[in-house]
Amino acid sequence: MSEVNSKSSKMFQIVLGVIFVIITILTLIPILRVVSMSVSSKNAILTGKVFVYPVEFTLEAYQKVFGNSNFIKSFLYTIILTGGYTLICMAMTILAAYPLSKKNLKGGKLIMTLFVLTMYFNPGIIPTYLNVKDFNLLDTVWALIIPGALSAYNLIIMRSFFLGIDESLYEAAYIDGCTHWKTLTKIAIPLAVPAIATLSLFYAVSRWNGISDVLYYINSSELFTVQMKLKQMMDSVAISMEEGQSSQLIADNIKSASIVVSMTPMLIAYPFIQKYFTKGIMLGAVKG
Repeated sequence: MSEVNSKSSKMFQIVLGVIFVIITILTLIPILRVVSMSVSSKNAILTGKVFVYPVEFTLEAYQKVFGNSNFIKSFLYTIILTGGYTLICMAMTILAAYPLSKKNLKGGKLIMTLFVLTMYFNPGIIPTYLNVKDFNLLDTVWALIIPGALSAYNLIIMRSFFLGIDESLYEAAYIDGCTHWKTLTKIAIPLAVPAIATLSLFYAVSRWNGISDVLYYINSSELFTVQMKLKQMMDSVAISMEEGQSSQLIADNIKSASIVVSMTPMLIAYPFIQKYFTKGIMLGAVKG
């Protein structure tokens, strides 16, 4: 009987492995296609020859993207902006989630309810724009940081993680004379590294890919993020084609190269955070 169970278990694992391999391949195909189109010639793309491997290899699209000094400055600026934005967001999220995780906090339930309500009732673009304008944040880097500096969804995850920490650890710290601040920095934050890493990735990706707030609040080209610069480059290629200017590039070349450039920093960062990712989400969902 045990042999039958062992064989059936092995067969199940083999079938499951094959299914995951197929899913992985299907997931990689769109990415490979984008990369291939970014390094393929105009004629190969227009004739539909490009699928998952390059045809008539060329780096002209990347030369156009990286040959622009303004783009390089924007790329470095966006990396710094994303890093600073992530640090500020995580600081606000931790400082809000930790006290809200305390059951004896006066008004804690009311405050948490107000945070949750923001997830269901969005004031809209125009009120948000007027709010940013009234605070004199238009055309400043703070317009890209402050309005989205705290996510209620991420706050709930962080709070749930703090709730999952054994209360006896806090009690022992208080007995030893630790203040709330010292308990946060010495106990809560080190234990919450998986959640912090996961939420940091969420914040970083949202800022790196964000473009709508740049369109609404920013006029100075010096404050344009890399996504905005890439959009301008794609628009310029499309305009050149409409005016009949000859080029070895088409919008698909630039678009594909832009996608590759945009996703590269996150792809580099993800392997270092991936080991915390699943643990951070699952542990944050244990208590509510």
